[in-house]
Amino acid sequence: MLVIMVTDTRQKILDYIAQHGQVRVADLGRFLAISNQALHRQLHALIESGTLQKTGKPPKVFYALSSTQPVFGYHWQESALNQATARCLEDNFMNITPDGRKLNGVEGFDEWCKKRQLPFVKTASEYRATLSRYHALQKNGFLNGSRKVMATFAKTWIDELFYLDFYSIERFGKTKLGQLVLYAKQSQDRAIIKQLLGAVILPITRFINERKFSAIGFIPPSVKRQIQLMKELERAMTFGLPTLRIEKIATQVRVPQKSLSKLGDRIENARATFAVMDKNYYDSVVLIDDAVGSGATMNEIAGKLKERGIAKTVTGLALVGSYKGFDVISEV
Repeated sequence: MLVIMVTDTRQKILDYIAQHGQVRVADLGRFLAISNQALHRQLHALIESGTLQKTGKPPKVFYALSSTQPVFGYHWQESALNQATARCLEDNFMNITPDGRKLNGVEGFDEWCKKRQLPFVKTASEYRATLSRYHALQKNGFLNGSRKVMATFAKTWIDELFYLDFYSIERFGKTKLGQLVLYAKQSQDRAIIKQLLGAVILPITRFINERKFSAIGFIPPSVKRQIQLMKELERAMTFGLPTLRIEKIATQVRVPQKSLSKLGDRIENARATFAVMDKNYYDSVVLIDDAVGSGATMNEIAGKLKERGIAKTVTGLALVGSYKGFDVISEV
């Protein structure tokens, strides 16, 4: 086992938390009689080693022993993994636990395996092999879903459709980007939204710059939320392109796309409840959405753009999309 050195102060912190359960900085400060700065250094080191976990938000922040690590500072023996597999996990895996902890990389995969009683090293190798098959479908860093959307609808309005990553993959569930999209929308957590934007802005910028679009449109949300992800993305990006005004039409009962399980219902919903408020003509338009499941919304808005003579060609780009035949993504 790889042993993490624990100082006397850190051991006192661990002993105190083991005795009292969840504690706050003020509790530890009174017990240890050290400065807040020194205490935070010790807490940060224990969190980094995986010995402690931090929950809550200021001013109600609590520290507790990690449920995935022994009390006395031992860490899972990462040396059993080969370097390439460890790097694959660090770059691609994220596990958000039922109790709201965000665990990345090796630590997150270790927890995921323990929950399912799976052998860590063997399963990590299988994850890497599975991910390699999916990544092989990418070209120039993007996944092309054009052929699938053309096979889905009787009338295909959208010319091409791409996404940055799959929403989920077989056996291992949601991808890292899929997790970020889901929890950025559902939790409304600013830190997760910031992490998501940091992960997608550069590839979206590259995609748009390479293809030299005339205008850009952001698909409006069908669910009311205090923080709307597409609005945050729109504010964070600057392209010098005209932005199309696309609106969600108010209806007697607001029916979110994600609540509809049948493809026909999604097409009907998109056709009736989205409007393009623009009178200009653009040679090529890119539509950006957070997640593509059936592709109905993207395709119907592309149809409105073409029918009204607003766009000659329309390309869709989603942060995440479904892999298997445009399955309905009902979570987001």
